[in-house]
This record gives sequence, structure tokens and C-alpha cells, in this order.
Amino acid sequence: MDTYTFGPLTVRRVGFGAMQLPGRGVFGPPRDRDQALAVLRRAVELGVNHIDTAQYYGPDVSNELIREALHPYPDDLVLVSKVGGRRDDTGAWLPAQTPRELRSGVEDNLRSLKVEQLGAVNLRLMAEHELPPGEQPPALEDQLAEMVALREEGKIAGVGISTASLEQVDQAIDTAGIVCVQNPFSLLDQHDSAVLDRCQEAGLAYVPYFPLGSAFPGMPKVPENGVVQRVAERLGVTPAQVGLAWLLAHRENILLIPGTSSLAHLEQNVAVAGVVLSDDDIVELETGAVG
Repeated sequence: MDTYTFGPLTVRRVGFGAMQLPGRGVFGPPRDRDQALAVLRRAVELGVNHIDTAQYYGPDVSNELIREALHPYPDDLVLVSKVGGRRDDTGAWLPAQTPRELRSGVEDNLRSLKVEQLGAVNLRLMAEHELPPGEQPPALEDQLAEMVALREEGKIAGVGISTASLEQVDQAIDTAGIVCVQNPFSLLDQHDSAVLDRCQEAGLAYVPYFPLGSAFPGMPKVPENGVVQRVAERLGVTPAQVGLAWLLAHRENILLIPGTSSLAHLEQNVAVAGVVLSDDDIVELETGAVG
């Protein structure tokens, strides 16, 4: 399968994540604006019809680039954003979790992308350690109720949830009829398998972030793994392509949104849809790389 349902929509399983288009630290303008625009246009030319973004990427930068590069948008292009965070003048990531802030975030996305409806919007939850000292997150039921209200008003086609536990995903399925979950997951980090199982059972798209390993220091990077490198050399592809291809082979409801500001890397990422791992390759990866 090269497509999967996204609520009422259908998207190709290899999409594009816009997080790397702004400057360093996902803050400020891109280092090469013309190339950023070219990457977006080339992604659509290659058949990508699912772009993941957020108003706070930049802030304002990713959405503005998407609008300039692609508006008026192709009829089948699904724009997915997320709310629940904001940036200050120094680039710090701050919570914006109240129902009022979630609504404002959706409306900011609509304005900056110049659309009347978004394909889906993920509610990005924040753990207590991500909040200012002493601050408690709003009740999840209140957050989800606001997202449902926005869907009923026609501002979003589907509700998603991100950085969520299995219990929170269950609640979101039961009370908000979500269409997708965005959580960290990769060949080397499968701690979220229970959520992935739940999504498959419910027919929901599962969109892993950090699909090749976390960007944070000290955490395992899939392309640096020796077994992954060995399989890649044998197949004549890059280690990153092997890591992404494993995800596509692992479950049919996994959608990829690898991000890049490089045309060459974009071409490699989209080509992952054509990388075929044999059963032996998969066994080698799952027994050797994961150990």
C-alpha cells in the first residue's frame, strides 16, 4: 500500500515535514529561502500530498513558505498542523495549551496558510516537566472538546493528538474521534508500540516523529547503526532510507513526514516508497540493530 486514510482524506504514505525549513533551532528565516521554496515545490512534483507544519515553526516561517511556494494548493494536498505551543522572542518553546490558545493557534494557521480548512490539526500535549514550575496542564477533556468544536465549525477536517500516552490516545479516540497520532518511534526506539497497536486496531494513521532517532545528543541515530549501514550497503541505498523503509514495512498505517531543506535529501526521502526490504532484511534489522 502506498496510501492510507487520514480520516475522510487519503494521503500517500511518504509525506513531507516542514520543521527543518526555518533557521537553526526551527527559529527565524531559512538560511536559503530560494532553496526552501524549491524543496516544497519539488516535493509536490514528486507526488507528496501530505505536508506537516506548525505556526510556531519559525514562528510563522514554515507556513509562510508553504503559502508562497504552493498557493493556490493542489486539490489533493493535505495540510496538517499542530497547536499547543508557541515561541518567545528568544526562540524558547512555551506551552499554549488552554482551549482559547488552541483555537487561536488553529485560526493563526488558517490565516498564514490562506486556507479555510486544515486537513487535520494535532493537539500537541505537554508533560508537567515541560510546563512552567507549578503550572498544571488544562484538562484533556476540555482541550479535546475545543478541537471537536473547531472540527464541527469546519475549520479542521480531522483532530489528531501528539506526544500522548496510551491512556490519552484512548480518551481521544473515545471522545474526539481522532484521525491520527504523532509520537516518537523508530527502529531503535519502539517504546510506543502499544500506541501503534491501538492505532492500527482503530484504523488510525500513526505518524512517527524522530523516525531516524532523536535530534538530541546522546540518543541513538538509526543511520549510524552498524546493522542498518550493512543492509543499506547491500541494497545500494542510504542508511536513512533503510530506517524509513523499515517503518513503512513495519505497519501499513505508518505515515512518514521526513523533513529536509535539501533537494538531494528530499529526493532520497521520497524514493523510500520504492525501497523494498526482504523478510531476511527485516529479521536482520530487528534482531541485529535493536539487539
